[in-house]
Amino acid sequence: MTGSEIRESFLKYFEKNGHTRVASSGLIPKDDPTLLFTNAGMVQFKNCFLGLEDRGYKRAASSQKCVRAGGKHNDLENVGVTARHHTFFEMLGNFSFGDYFKEEAIAWAWEFLTVEMKLPVEKLFVTIFQDDDEAFDIWNKKMGVPAERIVRMGEKSNFWMMGDTGPCGPCSEIIYDQGEGTGCGRPECDIHCDCDRHLEIWNLVFTQFDRDATGKLNPLPNPNIDTGMGLERLAAVAQGVTSNYDSDIFQGIIRFIEKISGKPYGKNEEDNISIRVIADHSRSVTFLIGDGVLPSNEGRGYVLRRILRRAARHGKLLGMNKPFLHEVSGAVVAEMKDAYPDLMDKAAYIRKVIVNEEQRFIETLDTGLKILRDEVEMLKKSGETVIPGDIVFKLYDTYGFPTDLTADIVRRDHFTIDQAGFDAAMEAQREKARESWKGSGEEAVSAIYQKLSVDGVQTTFVGYEGVTEASSQVAAILKEGVPVDMLGEGEEAEIILRETPFYGEVGGQVGDTGVIEGEGFRFEVTDARRPVDTIISHVGKLVKGTLRIDDAVKLTVDDEERRAIEANHSGTHVLQAALKAVLGDHIKQSGSLVNAERLRFDFTHFSKITDEELEQIETLANRTIQRNIPVVTTVMPIDEAVKTGATAVFDEKYGDVVRVVKMGDVSMELCGGTHVSRTGDIGLLKIVHESAIAAGVRRIEALTGREAVKYVRKLEGELKNAASLVKANVFELTDRMEKMLAHQKTQEKEIEALKGKLAAKDSSDLMDKAREIKGVRVLATEVEGMDTKTLRDFGDKMRDRIRSGIILLGSKNEGKAMLLCIVTKDLTDRYHAGNIIKAIAPIVGGSGGGRPDMAQAGGTKPENLTASLNKLPEMI
Repeated sequence: MTGSEIRESFLKYFEKNGHTRVASSGLIPKDDPTLLFTNAGMVQFKNCFLGLEDRGYKRAASSQKCVRAGGKHNDLENVGVTARHHTFFEMLGNFSFGDYFKEEAIAWAWEFLTVEMKLPVEKLFVTIFQDDDEAFDIWNKKMGVPAERIVRMGEKSNFWMMGDTGPCGPCSEIIYDQGEGTGCGRPECDIHCDCDRHLEIWNLVFTQFDRDATGKLNPLPNPNIDTGMGLERLAAVAQGVTSNYDSDIFQGIIRFIEKISGKPYGKNEEDNISIRVIADHSRSVTFLIGDGVLPSNEGRGYVLRRILRRAARHGKLLGMNKPFLHEVSGAVVAEMKDAYPDLMDKAAYIRKVIVNEEQRFIETLDTGLKILRDEVEMLKKSGETVIPGDIVFKLYDTYGFPTDLTADIVRRDHFTIDQAGFDAAMEAQREKARESWKGSGEEAVSAIYQKLSVDGVQTTFVGYEGVTEASSQVAAILKEGVPVDMLGEGEEAEIILRETPFYGEVGGQVGDTGVIEGEGFRFEVTDARRPVDTIISHVGKLVKGTLRIDDAVKLTVDDEERRAIEANHSGTHVLQAALKAVLGDHIKQSGSLVNAERLRFDFTHFSKITDEELEQIETLANRTIQRNIPVVTTVMPIDEAVKTGATAVFDEKYGDVVRVVKMGDVSMELCGGTHVSRTGDIGLLKIVHESAIAAGVRRIEALTGREAVKYVRKLEGELKNAASLVKANVFELTDRMEKMLAHQKTQEKEIEALKGKLAAKDSSDLMDKAREIKGVRVLATEVEGMDTKTLRDFGDKMRDRIRSGIILLGSKNEGKAMLLCIVTKDLTDRYHAGNIIKAIAPIVGGSGGGRPDMAQAGGTKPENLTASLNKLPEMI
């Protein structure tokens, strides 16, 4: 069976056994601040296990894309070296949320492997937790596994815990014996050995306890099942190969790498490692970028950059000196597109991001490698084997070498890196990329909202199609996050209602404001939020009366503000369509903000947008607005929506049913926000700012409707004021300013010429003040009102006149003191202008220095200028 056939067989098997097939979640975890990436199948079901979310099913099965390359799951240096380490892999899993338990989980796992996959029973071992007699009896008496093939293990390997306290339980692992020809080869090799002979295929976690602060294990009323099995490992075993890289999952990619590198796989172990690294890393890079991660120097982006640059360096070891990884990514898309069809839509964008990052790294790679080689050779001579932290940091900071890449390169020479020294340098520069990995997942949602939702407190949004008023009933009241039954006058709180026309902030659109009224009370809403999908919370203050649970209420949204928000939200759709038309299909939304005053749109693009391009984008957007196209919203299943070609936001979490907002032939996006009914209602779109906010990410800020008109009027007013100052009309302003600037330039040249003539005359007059000290002509004098440039020009003229001597000139300008010292060439072996200035500058509250023949300084105490000039004769 191929890897794809195994994946489908697994999902169909568990569907047949009452499980709901659930699509893989994205690699960026939602609502979990503890995770950098999705690293297991259970991540998307975490709240189901905790009883905080009810999805309408108790059994689930999935094939989850996972990345393990940061934090405690960091095996990066082993990837490519071993047969089974990966940064990206797929985890097959079946899950029960308080439904079935050990007996069914064990029976289905055994049947799938031995019947569906036809793995030989005699090659399978089982491990269980040392105290789990229940699991032993199921395996031994019901599954017929001999006692000698059931191995009891300790807590470290066979007891799963979510944390020091909370849900936990024993595990049971199914192990496959790859035979004597694999692994360490020792006669005594058994299931406890760390070699690859005894390969863990499937881990079954029986979450049946709740551990309290004292360490006591209390039985859970509804135990859960969480299982995980690596698709790559299972494919290798099923296909009779001992390395995951020899399975069909990797072989197509490896064949492609052979083709572009000209290096055969299997002939040379160093080349083999590089090919395996590229094969693995290209999958990570493709899926991470596809899920919205961009290379950067912190968080997820830094992990991506490390993986990508490690692959690029291994490409260089294979003789590929030009960007190549984007081509390998294309091979990954070809291999995975059936299981993950969204990759096809993102392929061009993924390719562009990779090419851009490869080119940036190639520009500095050779220089960085030379620095590293030179350092290694120098240390070899001195007998040292540790690369200093400052060198590691320089390679990281200047040449873009991640630390583990540097460590990887020098490992062949049996060198290590000074990690502590590197960390100290990072601290000094306040760049702690590694620390930023911790907790860089999204902010966790307060458990109170999840509990309310599970308890049946849910809100239906009725504010589409321009609806801004409705009647409803109070379902819950929260004061400082705590549920209460009543709210008194003057108190601030959150009100949750059964139905509401108030849009809760989500997807970049801010929450509505307005009022909630009832018999004898009035609650002013300052914000509306959506903490979980099923609840809209109304934040504000009770300004009159008393409010209680179950009170009937009338809700009124601020209509004028809602219309302005809708214009800006529809404006982002029009803007994105215009950006794609002008700049290309690689444009992907990476963030947005929509409120009543403005819109902000972040998107992927790899160069500054020119003024001409901005003008084209704005013109095209307003052309769409002027066409007054109907804005049509359709509700449909997510799969159907994707097939229509509707644009989706990379890391947005969509439900099974979505809203598709369509504007004729211009735009079609998945969007849950509120919109105008026709594009003409936007009125006008005016771009006011464009900038870069991260590598490969640009931001446009724009105004629509009344705010755009206000901005244009203000701009027009400023132009009129500027025109009146130069006595011209607005359309003559540029021409008039150009003439005035040209005239000013001419006058400045004339002034400089006059200054030169005056300086020549002054230099002649000042020579009378020169005196001879110890056979050296010395001139120390103040000159009036000279800036730095004029002072230096004047000093050059004085040097020509004095021919041999020392000159110290001082001047006061704009509240500062300036000093210039000149020593003629024939005296520089005895007197140093830089040293003279260093000694004198502190008198005027400054510092300075320079060459032996010329030096200058500035200071903040012009009142001490005379004293500083008098110092020179004392020094001769």
